[in-house]
Amino acid sequence: MWWADAVVYQVYPRSFQDSDGDGVGDLAGMRSRLDHLAWLGVDALWMSPIYPSPLADFGYDVSDYTAIDPVFGGLAEFDALVKEAHARGLRVLMDVVPCHTSIEHPWFREHPDWYVWRDEPNNWPSAFGGSAWTRRGDRFYLHSFYPEQPDLDWRNPEVVAAMQDVLRFWLARGVDGYRIDAIDRLMKDPELRDEPPAAEPFGLPLTDEEAKLARIHALNAPDTAEALATIRAACGDAFLVGEIYLPSAKWQPYLEHLDAAFAFELLFAPWDAGALRAAIEATTSGPGAAWVMSNHDFGRLATRFGAENARAAALLLLTLPGAAFLYQGDEIGQRDGPPGESRYDRAGRDRYRHPMQWTGDPAAGFTTGTPWLPLVDPWHSNVEAQRDDPASMLSLVRELIALRRTLGDGLRLLDAAPGVLAYERGDHTVAVNTTGDARPAPVGGEVALGTQSAALRDGTLAPHAGVVAAGRG
Repeated sequence: MWWADAVVYQVYPRSFQDSDGDGVGDLAGMRSRLDHLAWLGVDALWMSPIYPSPLADFGYDVSDYTAIDPVFGGLAEFDALVKEAHARGLRVLMDVVPCHTSIEHPWFREHPDWYVWRDEPNNWPSAFGGSAWTRRGDRFYLHSFYPEQPDLDWRNPEVVAAMQDVLRFWLARGVDGYRIDAIDRLMKDPELRDEPPAAEPFGLPLTDEEAKLARIHALNAPDTAEALATIRAACGDAFLVGEIYLPSAKWQPYLEHLDAAFAFELLFAPWDAGALRAAIEATTSGPGAAWVMSNHDFGRLATRFGAENARAAALLLLTLPGAAFLYQGDEIGQRDGPPGESRYDRAGRDRYRHPMQWTGDPAAGFTTGTPWLPLVDPWHSNVEAQRDDPASMLSLVRELIALRRTLGDGLRLLDAAPGVLAYERGDHTVAVNTTGDARPAPVGGEVALGTQSAALRDGTLAPHAGVVAAGRG
């Protein structure tokens, strides 16, 4: 299984590389940067949605599942991208959104029975706030997210057949798998009952409205596995990773048919050794974790964990067993944009989606025109300046990806000093100091890679440092 220990590079297409000067990234631009991914050593790229969309949720409101938004190019350009990626040994993952469409998708007009309706709204909240129900005519339709994103009814066999056709369409064009969006929302209580009050914490961050409710009817219905089986049937042995916004203890029905699930417990853990250890321990109690520490929804690694910890966070991400997902720009320590930015995204996620910084120029080599979002700090972090610097973040990430191939199987968490997270991978020991003070580290043997010079000296781990050492701790 190629994906078992793969590094997948997430591309946010609008912000990766513009080829025509309109300020928006596109498929031709993405194709022109494939050599960067091959040089970096990743195994695959995952593209956030590139389908036609009115952009209420920036591509996650799909109006045509079997076409390319003209801003990105067309099917011929997509085919060329897949062909050239494969020529470099890179697999290609699409982002598929099966739980809802855009309200502008023809299905909503032509097949209203493909969606979830109710005569009166129940108490389910939307993930973006307010009721999850909007009136249309004499009835209300369900939208787990924005009102412009009506939920599909996966108990209707016509919906299943239509989505299976979508999945087969892209696989026939050479796609190697899918990241499946919001898959925990696929199946709801067939009776659409009110949610009772929450009896215990959910385990992941929620809005205040959502946190008050038990969340046993609006998602994760008991027959979820049956619906997932239809997705697997359409995809054969293609790689399927789920965005399952649930604690890992509830993954099992999904992993009967998916290959992996994003480990949100680690993504949301604070930069604290105890919290990180608890998240890893919980998530690895069963198989299937796909590690992610940043993305287009939750922010970049250097901002989430602090610039001083970015290198150690990258070491943690890339030394855990299982698939790891690296968000574009994290390899150079690119930072988020200004807080509170909402020029385009109503949920305030613009700051996580600024263009990739290839050079130190004002437009950062991203475009010859005016970028759709301004550059954040190309003078501070860019590929050109870091590529030939052995002490750079980019060089560290490249070395980590190469070293990852040599790490042994399995994972054994180790006892360590307060503030230190340590574990064994085969015949190697990994130690990360999450504090600003030097700490003793349970590391023996020669250091294979450290996040800084003298990261480990005389058994002491430098502040904010991480190391991988040959030998057991």
